[in-house]
Amino acid sequence: MVAWTEFERATIQDIFGKIEYDVVGPAALSRCLIVYPWTQRYFGNFGNLYNAAAITGNPMVAKHGTTILNGLERAVKDMDNIKTTYAELSVLHSEKLHVDPDNFKLLADCLTIVVAAKFGQAFTGEVQAAFQKFLAVVVSSLGRQYH
Repeated sequence: MVAWTEFERATIQDIFGKIEYDVVGPAALSRCLIVYPWTQRYFGNFGNLYNAAAITGNPMVAKHGTTILNGLERAVKDMDNIKTTYAELSVLHSEKLHVDPDNFKLLADCLTIVVAAKFGQAFTGEVQAAFQKFLAVVVSSLGRQYH
């Protein structure tokens, strides 16, 4: 179990209370697919992912990006049980979808960049540390089935 400070809990709640899931989620997933093109192999049924414009304009990418943020909200609501929260998703991603677990970290990094850009100067070092700690726990939980 992860020990969360009150500041970390409040910060994570605050971030997820302020971001627009249908903007931030698609932006983060698009960034990941553009910057790390090998991640596109898991989205073959999404159609045209041949260039940045196609990716950012793809409605299936946007929808899945929003789905990812809604999935993260589950962890925000139960920060003391993130591993349990993501147990089924870990199995799905490892056994059925065969997603390389390193991709979760890449997406977490892209999400951090998008959130930092949205928050600007309010995304201080302390806020970033809390956000990245949260995402690291989520990434670890999603990768749990692989170990």
